[in-house]
Amino acid sequence: MKLSLSLAAAAMLLSMSGAPRAELQPRAGGMVYDTTLDITWLTDMNQARTSGADADGLMTWDAARRWAAELVFGGYSDWRLPTLNPSDTSCDRVTVVPGFPPQHHGGNCTGGELSHLFVADFGNRSGESVFDATGDTAQQRANLALFTNVPNGQLWSGTVYAPDTISAWVFVTRTGSQTWIDRDFVLLQAVAVRPGDVAAVPEPQALALLAAGLAVVGLLQRRRAGA
Repeated sequence: MKLSLSLAAAAMLLSMSGAPRAELQPRAGGMVYDTTLDITWLTDMNQARTSGADADGLMTWDAARRWAAELVFGGYSDWRLPTLNPSDTSCDRVTVVPGFPPQHHGGNCTGGELSHLFVADFGNRSGESVFDATGDTAQQRANLALFTNVPNGQLWSGTVYAPDTISAWVFVTRTGSQTWIDRDFVLLQAVAVRPGDVAAVPEPQALALLAAGLAVVGLLQRRRAGA
């Protein structure tokens, strides 16, 4: 009973430690958790090259999808390419193909996983490069700094362009926009994402507060035992 009370008190103290509220939270081993979309990113945006899976990390869409699907990283094997949203009404341009829903492209898109990361989290505005920090918040700059090998070009998404199916959606980091491109002949970089969080690493201040709480509980128990 005393042990249960001790653990409960420690848990309460830990809950009061002020856990981080940022949308992107670093995780051990080269991963970042997006608390808004509930997904985990690889921080290396050219992991295929870094790991030696591909000579330069530039792949066709099918090769990129296969690489992500076969990836085992951090003990997880459910990696995939991130999504873009063709119906994203936050985009600043629309293309209409007869017989198909409107295809939203251009800049300022935030409705897909990849576009949300670059536009909302990194501040990649329409018409500017992701590396142009003009107007970006301190948090957006910090978010971008969590990642490595960010391209000033294009990244594959896992979303097919429905009207012709020979193209796939990409995010253009040098212009902050989403569009579609031939998926069979163009070679582009890819980043992997997985659903949910990975094992979180407690922040030092949270660990310190927990240790202090356990010390207080232990002191109270010793006083009661000696009474």
